[in-house]
Amino acid sequence: MLLTTVVLWSLNYTVTKYVLEHGFRPLAYSATRYGAAVVLFAVFTFAVERSFRVRRKDVWLILAAAGVGIWLNQLSFVYAIKLTSASTVALILGMTPIFAALFAFAGGLEQPTRRFWLAAAVSFGGAALVALGSGGGLSTSLTGDALAAATAATWALYSVLVAPLMRRYSPYRISALVLLVGWSAVALTGLPQLRGQNFDVGWQVWLLLAFATLGPLFLTNILWFRSIHRVGPSRATLFANIQPFVAAVFALLLLSERMTWLQVGGGVLIGAGIVLSRRRASVVPAAE
Repeated sequence: MLLTTVVLWSLNYTVTKYVLEHGFRPLAYSATRYGAAVVLFAVFTFAVERSFRVRRKDVWLILAAAGVGIWLNQLSFVYAIKLTSASTVALILGMTPIFAALFAFAGGLEQPTRRFWLAAAVSFGGAALVALGSGGGLSTSLTGDALAAATAATWALYSVLVAPLMRRYSPYRISALVLLVGWSAVALTGLPQLRGQNFDVGWQVWLLLAFATLGPLFLTNILWFRSIHRVGPSRATLFANIQPFVAAVFALLLLSERMTWLQVGGGVLIGAGIVLSRRRASVVPAAE
């Protein structure tokens, strides 16, 4: 299940890049894809749990998580993929665990050690090398690289925001509600693109969009949380950490993208930072 999850997540970068280059506008793509995912998760969650109820005090947290983890994350992701290479985006998203630790520190959930700060410095240095080696025009490539970093940061913040919700509700219920709210924001933002979108893009593009919805978005959520239940979060995270590298390899093979030695070195540094951060922090004791 973990291997399938990693492969599907990794293919998402290549598939998204192809779809955006062959007819779909960025926000029209996100709105269409997430709209279908909302229906899938609603049906699946209701079949499993027969309820979407949450406490009233948790509604604001769900809204915040949806705004960060779906709306801002998708705005950053689709335009990062459009403006720079899929392999570059994949490598920069390897910084997500570092961002998550920084947000946990800012929220008082963890107390970073010196080892973590070293890991953060190494990872950010790696991201800088990836950006420097990405090539292309400065206005295009660097903007895409910055948006890729924003994608990693927003997903990390989302992971921190939903942590307390996961202790009270199933991941499927949270996913269904967050997707509904987040998709609504994406659809409203992308309404001009949806109105002007030519949906006659060919069956290949529609097939890839269906794959991007059913695989990397719907199926992986189910497989990921079931994997965590069976093997534990630590082992599952070890598998997830290889996903940026696998995604970059897929982009190189399937899209014929080029990767410079600076990008390779940057990817290695980002990976080294993740390894260093495995014992990144000590948990702050809860106030009594």
